[in-house]
Amino acid sequence: MDDLPDKKKPHQPEGSSSPTTKGVSRRDFLKISGVTAAVPLVAQASALAAAEDKVAVHGPGKVPVTLLVNGKKMNAQLEPRVTLLDALRDEFELTGSKRVCDRGTCGACTVLIDNKTVYACSLLAIDVQGREITTIESLGEPGHLHPIQQAFVDHDAQQCGFCTPGFVMATKAFLEQHPNPTQEQIKTGLGGNFCRCGTYAGMRLAVMQAAKSGKGA
Repeated sequence: MDDLPDKKKPHQPEGSSSPTTKGVSRRDFLKISGVTAAVPLVAQASALAAAEDKVAVHGPGKVPVTLLVNGKKMNAQLEPRVTLLDALRDEFELTGSKRVCDRGTCGACTVLIDNKTVYACSLLAIDVQGREITTIESLGEPGHLHPIQQAFVDHDAQQCGFCTPGFVMATKAFLEQHPNPTQEQIKTGLGGNFCRCGTYAGMRLAVMQAAKSGKGA
């Protein structure tokens, strides 16, 4: 029995390579793999470091922010994460823009930036410095309503009122682009605003009235 050949390979100490096997040991392979995997990470970190030389970093604490709202400069100390909606409502007490979905889908927080509609809940206040911001507060006031606001009242299009400021601002921007709109254009143009009360018919009549008055914009 002692003369029978042993078919089992001799025990190899961990980390050593067989004298008859070409290549690298398991331990060397793991070392090489670790270094190879780290190279892209190091390169990426270097790229980020280079980018930081060109991009200003703000925060995480409060920083000075100046916004041009309804033709007036407004200053505040804000954390960079603060949205335009939060800045308008909490810092400047402009509460016309409403928080409803808070995820940029319902349009209740619609304001104008450089005469274009935007969702204020989806923009950072720090990113819109130097831009012209227009809110519902600039359009009219009790006793002196803007023609669009008056049209919404005339056609009972305001209901609970939460979506109304957003619809009025969206209508203002829409009529500047389409002063004589069709019903189909109104449906498409105001498609980014939702009314949970379902007063779409009254709103469309209000838009048509504001357009016919020639003072919708």
